[in-house]
Amino acid sequence: MWRAIRLQLLHLASMEYVKLAVTHPSELRSLITYKVWRDPVHDFRRNPEASGFDRERMRACWSFLDATSRSFAAVIKELKGELSRVICIFYLVLRGLDTVEDDMTLKPEVKIPLLLDFHKKLNEPGWNFTGSGPNEKDRQLLVEFDKVIDEYQLLNEGCRFVIADICARMGAGMASYIELGNSPTGLTMQTWGDYDLYCHFVAGLVGEGLSGLFVQTQIERPLIGLQLSLSNHMGLFLQKTNIIRDYAEDCREGRSFWPKECWGTDGVFVHQGEVQRGVVETRRGSGSYKFADTIEGRKARQVLSAMLLDAMSHVTSSLEYLILLRDQSVFNFCATPQVMAIATLGKLVENADVYKKNVKIRKSLAVRLILRSTNPRDVAMIFLNFAREIHQKLSADDPNYVRWCVELGRIQMWCEYNFPSYVLSAYRNKNSDIRAHAYQSWVFARDREIRYKALGKSEEQLSAEAEAERLLDTDKGAYKMLFAVIGLAIAAIILIGYACWMFVWYTIEGRVDPLSLFLYYSYRLARERIWDMKITLSPLFWYRFWSSLFDQAASLTMEDMRVFHGH
Repeated sequence: MWRAIRLQLLHLASMEYVKLAVTHPSELRSLITYKVWRDPVHDFRRNPEASGFDRERMRACWSFLDATSRSFAAVIKELKGELSRVICIFYLVLRGLDTVEDDMTLKPEVKIPLLLDFHKKLNEPGWNFTGSGPNEKDRQLLVEFDKVIDEYQLLNEGCRFVIADICARMGAGMASYIELGNSPTGLTMQTWGDYDLYCHFVAGLVGEGLSGLFVQTQIERPLIGLQLSLSNHMGLFLQKTNIIRDYAEDCREGRSFWPKECWGTDGVFVHQGEVQRGVVETRRGSGSYKFADTIEGRKARQVLSAMLLDAMSHVTSSLEYLILLRDQSVFNFCATPQVMAIATLGKLVENADVYKKNVKIRKSLAVRLILRSTNPRDVAMIFLNFAREIHQKLSADDPNYVRWCVELGRIQMWCEYNFPSYVLSAYRNKNSDIRAHAYQSWVFARDREIRYKALGKSEEQLSAEAEAERLLDTDKGAYKMLFAVIGLAIAAIILIGYACWMFVWYTIEGRVDPLSLFLYYSYRLARERIWDMKITLSPLFWYRFWSSLFDQAASLTMEDMRVFHGH
């Protein structure tokens, strides 16, 4: 039985790859490249002294990181030198704090003091917490938190100060929202300002802490540590995208993060969970949704548009931060979640599914974005392409349409200012702009000069080889033309041969030729069978389909010939 199940799973996986190859071939190539050929920028195991992998306690911390977050674990492990260990400890400290805040089994009188004093526990060797609920997913991290504290104490003073400071500020913010949740109004975001403040506490502070740790480990310049506003914008962009994407899950668990100023100003909805009343299934049982043609549907569409537009307002600041980074591992660490966020945001635009289920981007697309996000220019182009896709999805009857155009225009202007399109045209071998043509010609000539001078060649040799390259390009064009002419000639010969065959057959026999009959019946059978059958991408299926079809067409042709002759 298990063998059959395994074979079935392998078949389904192969079908997904075949489907991906047909629909998104570039993403399939990226997926194969990532899994087979990609080497990480840095591997924390290759430098155990810096990453702490030579110590049992730190290996336990790395295991906690893998257990709490696979996505963050992958990018953290590729950071340079000791920075991977520092960020790992930083993440586990905040994860422990977040576990306390999310534990609904803890009473407020226990939870609030613990959140306020959590940063002090980092200076208490041997401290742990065993009071979490038995079903809390990260309970074991707090049970063995003494290992995290021991490794925290091994960090330099600057890193310890940054981690403790962020932990203290975040704990105070979490405690204030728990107190608000115990009030008669409950935990709700009334205004856009309240929403921004909450996102600052849970994500903006993380961005500030990361910037500080980049500097304290001397991986990045001191300038990065001063970019508090840009760091905050990066955190808010990620957090707001996640809050929008997780709407359905949050509503099921009784959490409300969308500001009432967005959805509750005109009395259509009383609380956040009612917004999903504005969507209906496209077809019963399809699992796909659309906005209803009602007041609730139009309002739900408007609310989603406003939330996405608010998240989009942080894009240019995020790009401004990325362009300041100098270390490749740090850039990859920061850029990867940003491109994932813009891809997710692009999929959420005009997508009513978000009100009923969690919307995610394809894994293959995520891998392709990771492989491309290696420098500021390519990241900017990714954002620009998604901005253009979003603009195509927008509708002019959206009340936020003008604001959307302004925000998307800001992104395009930022990309054009920092990475001019004429340089990009030259990079892509597009010479529509005279500047691109001049730039491209200069780059090619300069590269050739540097390459040949490194080989010790003279100017005469350079000129001769340049002329040879020009003649070779001319020959390539001639060969392309030759092959095109040969292809057209073969096609013409086949058509002329078929016409002569039909003419001779009709002249001699006076009836329909068997070749035409065969082609006619093949077409008719294929149309009928494809119309009624269930389409699949299996190559074996299609081989068997066409083989049986041609056999049947051949038999029908012979039978018709016998009937025609009266046999």
